[in-house]
Amino acid sequence: MASEIQIEGIDFRATRCRTRLPFRFGIVTLTEAPVLVARLRARVDGVACEGFAADLCVPKWFEKDPHKSVRDDVAALFRSAERAATAFSRAGGTPFGLWHGAYRRCLEGDLASGVRLVDGFGVALVERAMIDATCRAADVSFATALGQDRLGFEAAAILPELAGEARARSEALVARPAPTHVLVRHTVGGLDPLRSGEVSRPLRGDDDHPVALEEDIARFGLRAFKLKAGGTPEGDTARLCEIVRVVEEAGVERPIYSLDANESYDDVAAVGALLDRLEADPDGRRLLEALAYLEQPLPRARTLDPATTDDVRALAERVPLLIDEADDAISAFSRATAIGYAGVSVKNCKGVFRALANRALILARDDGSFQTSEDLTNLPVLPLQQDLATVAALGLEHSERNGHHFFPGLDVLPEREAEAALAAHPDLYERRGDRIVLRIEAGALSLACAGSSGYGYACPVDWEARRLPGDVLAETLA
Repeated sequence: MASEIQIEGIDFRATRCRTRLPFRFGIVTLTEAPVLVARLRARVDGVACEGFAADLCVPKWFEKDPHKSVRDDVAALFRSAERAATAFSRAGGTPFGLWHGAYRRCLEGDLASGVRLVDGFGVALVERAMIDATCRAADVSFATALGQDRLGFEAAAILPELAGEARARSEALVARPAPTHVLVRHTVGGLDPLRSGEVSRPLRGDDDHPVALEEDIARFGLRAFKLKAGGTPEGDTARLCEIVRVVEEAGVERPIYSLDANESYDDVAAVGALLDRLEADPDGRRLLEALAYLEQPLPRARTLDPATTDDVRALAERVPLLIDEADDAISAFSRATAIGYAGVSVKNCKGVFRALANRALILARDDGSFQTSEDLTNLPVLPLQQDLATVAALGLEHSERNGHHFFPGLDVLPEREAEAALAAHPDLYERRGDRIVLRIEAGALSLACAGSSGYGYACPVDWEARRLPGDVLAETLA
């Protein structure tokens, strides 16, 4: 029986997070970004409770408009959250029903800005806080809430293809054991040093945390890697082949690779030229042999264009193709598979119920389509652990995970909250020197947090400590 939730209020606070290493993210090099935290107050089946969620407000991904500043992008994400709060506030019903109504208002109705990924950001943030509150009121985990139908999730309500007999197959979503660990797929960007000798003194910082790729492999036992492509077959080939050599020199056996083009290729022919160059190089061939898929090669505006169908299907004969930035609506995955794409990314910032619906569609079709976990900048505790709870529920084997590499451990949290996270989740965090950092062992993260009552975490959120000097929300929106 689905829970009934009455939302009484939604609040936001934002804190600044500075990177330990600069990194190239789309068309911007990031050194700082705010984390936006949502607190939702509600009554669930008559029980008063709170739920929390958070996300790093990363510029130049949700919208890649070169004419807008980083401040403009962050402000747009803050405003998206405020519009979502308007759509959810003072509403009552099942969690899934409330989400669906808010989603339609914010992406298709009176609260839409016209940029779907931006509009979906706020809805997804509040959605997760609502899921957290629902689980906490019943003292159950996210997976248990799904299995008991407390969230009222109904994939067929948003994907009509799943009506009838297909619905029974989609219910297998919650009928299998959850994984205990997930492999970390380490992102290697265009600016990242590959060998220790390439690391300049300023990048080394004041800790012993790895900087170069070979150091990360040695420290964490990595064997899965997400490689960034920059848009020119010549330059990409040289860089990618060098990465393969570093991975092999580090002794990694049977590596897993994914390749992310980040919308950087103008047409399918250019992507084909990259594959041709890789096939012509011995190191490139080894990359292709271990390549799981190619992510978002074309600009989002062209990805779902039916006119590209023949070219996309020809490319898909060479490597499975995945959409990411083009996944901006409930129907996007279905439209993409009609053209020739096989995969879709999972990111909590795009929505939990959307990810569950896509998983149900994959199970119902049983045609080789797939999901992958792609979220570079998830930070502890809320963004990371709630995302891991989603990964566990979907049964995904590896996950892009690199926030721990670019940000200084749990320094992004209030001190009391960081200590509580270490105490509650010693399998996921460890103390190293004067910092609490992510614990990666044998290239994997523990998923035990997914079994916590609530949505993925067992430590308290220090809400009052989020009120740091300077109101980041007010300053940004001013």
